[in-house]
Amino acid sequence: QVQLVEFGGGLVQPGGSLRLSCAASGTIFSINVMGWYRQAPGKERQLVATITSGGSTNYADSVKGRCTISRDNAKNTVSLQINSPKPEATAVYYCKQYVPYYAMDYWGKGPLVTVSS
Repeated sequence: QVQLVEFGGGLVQPGGSLRLSCAASGTIFSINVMGWYRQAPGKERQLVATITSGGSTNYADSVKGRCTISRDNAKNTVSLQINSPKPEATAVYYCKQYVPYYAMDYWGKGPLVTVSS
């Protein structure tokens, strides 16, 4: 069974930092495309960042310079480092995995990140 388990989330100050992690199982992780998306209250889910099997990254313009996505194929994990977030970064952050074998997207349940002083 394909499964994504997310760790992290919580309260962070605007000048602080937070690290989210996502552990995948049931797939050959090293060949899968991973990503982070977020959904703010009352808004649609939007892209934060993606990373390919080869390590190429793509970021939404709104998070460039504030978020860093990385993956560890040996541990089957993908992480998102959030630095100095703006209040509008408050959202549920979802881990996403594209599995080529099934040609499908799989989603984590999403931890909540709250930016507040």
